[in-house]
Amino acid sequence: MSVKFKIKKGDSVKIIAGDDKGKVAKVTKVLPKSSQVIVEGCKIVKKAIKPDDNHPKGGFVNKEMPIHISNVQKVEGE
Repeated sequence: MSVKFKIKKGDSVKIIAGDDKGKVAKVTKVLPKSSQVIVEGCKIVKKAIKPDDNHPKGGFVNKEMPIHISNVQKVEGE
């Protein structure tokens, strides 16, 4: 079963719930299976990473986490 969303990649959305409430930003990715979107610059967490070829010492990286689609609202006319 395919789910259709009104929010697409590249749309401007306003966060209506959570720590980033009130921010307006652009959608970078839509995850239809989990009904979530990744919004540019919102819900950023610090993730620990193990050493590998890209990061020889390991450490921490800031990563944008998904937000449920019910917590964002499409902004029209911008």
